[in-house]
Amino acid sequence: MKDKELHIDRRYHVLYTKACKKEIRRKIALHYPTEEREAVWERVQLKYADFLKNYRTDLGGKKNFHNGRGGNYDCIALMSYYVICREVTDLLEIEEMEGNLFLPAFRKLKFVDCNKPFFKRLMYMAFKNAKRQCDKWGDFKMNLAPYDKNAPIYYEFTECPVARFAKEHNLLEVMPALCNPDFEGMECIHARLVRTTTCANGERCDYTILGDRDEYLKEHKEYRDEAGYRRNV
Repeated sequence: MKDKELHIDRRYHVLYTKACKKEIRRKIALHYPTEEREAVWERVQLKYADFLKNYRTDLGGKKNFHNGRGGNYDCIALMSYYVICREVTDLLEIEEMEGNLFLPAFRKLKFVDCNKPFFKRLMYMAFKNAKRQCDKWGDFKMNLAPYDKNAPIYYEFTECPVARFAKEHNLLEVMPALCNPDFEGMECIHARLVRTTTCANGERCDYTILGDRDEYLKEHKEYRDEAGYRRNV
């Protein structure tokens, strides 16, 4: 089925990105024989369209940068793949796929070192802009602590549209795979993320961000919990 044939309301919703489509089709090719692949892909497409049938219409469409590569709609597409191909996939594969979508922009920033004050301040400004975008679109509810050169950067989401979608469709088990790439994103820029909870398994998603040589990390060791979340003590 061609993407343009999918019945989604394009006044409000966007299609999964080309990169996301490529990721899903690549995994389908890995798990299924040639003669079945197109049929499986069509089932994923139809599930995606079905998910959007009664979905919220206030996410901003193409204008909202959160709806781009690895964002809100790509996450729904990955959940569509998970539902249709549950017998052959697992959460580690979904995490890999989300990472392949979300992380390339961070991997290009290997020259950034958030142990240095200049880059730490620059990163804070980027989060400040993200806060403005969240306030504009209302998809994520974000709180950002004032900048303190002597303390880690801190912000939190108290509402996440992907977590909300997963709750509504009984897919919370997939959320660790979609949340965990945040950790690697910070590692790409010589930073570390310290997180204790997310909107999917708690009341907020907390982000404490600091340089990867900061002494603070010794008191907040990372582990992977029983659900698969990377998190810190």
